[in-house]
Amino acid sequence: MYTYDFRVGFSSSDKDKLMTIPAIIDAFQDCSCFQSDDLGVGFDYLKPLDLVWIINYWEVEILKSPQYGQTLTVGTFPYDFRGFFGYRNFFLKDGDEYLVKANSLWVLMDWKNMRPAKVTEKMTDNYIKEPKLDMTYSPRKITIPGDSKRIEGEPVVITGHHLDSNGHVNNGQYIKIATGSFDISDSILRLRAEYRVQAHLGDTVFPILYVSGDTNTISLNDGDGNAYCVMEFIG
Repeated sequence: MYTYDFRVGFSSSDKDKLMTIPAIIDAFQDCSCFQSDDLGVGFDYLKPLDLVWIINYWEVEILKSPQYGQTLTVGTFPYDFRGFFGYRNFFLKDGDEYLVKANSLWVLMDWKNMRPAKVTEKMTDNYIKEPKLDMTYSPRKITIPGDSKRIEGEPVVITGHHLDSNGHVNNGQYIKIATGSFDISDSILRLRAEYRVQAHLGDTVFPILYVSGDTNTISLNDGDGNAYCVMEFIG
């Protein structure tokens, strides 16, 4: 298990001084990158092999919203590897109290040939698997509720600030686009995000919100209505 402490900053907080969902995702992503780097299987190991980890699915449970100024522990660990898939948990804790738990599914990709690649022996040797967290593990596929109200958001053009060092739209940026496009309820209890197709520099993303009860489903689509990413925010 890999952990470190950090303090929730003003730039990571919303109007109520609560840590935003994109900031939570960023903290988790940073934690997994630091762990991989420290274990010798991070960017410097992957790049010469033309390998990159691509997120396929997030499920985040917010048990208690982190607040501005809190000093928290962020942690992560893998709990399984299967073929080219990696399964990883994350958490935010205040002392012994869990504030946020998350599950994630990652795919190891051969970036040069754009196809899945088997997890290497060095990865399975260096990562230590832990028992997975006690939390909800929902199906990966997210569907649009049939009885929902449909609301169209303003199109967003992918620019350089959406990209990470791998040259593609970072997974957290999709969530920032979604939460920035619509007035999502502040009291989010669970987020699910299914990543389907990568958006590229210059692409136009069309956000669509589907409202059904306490569930807001957002699909970020291309011009033909095909989803780059589908997210479910449950209040």
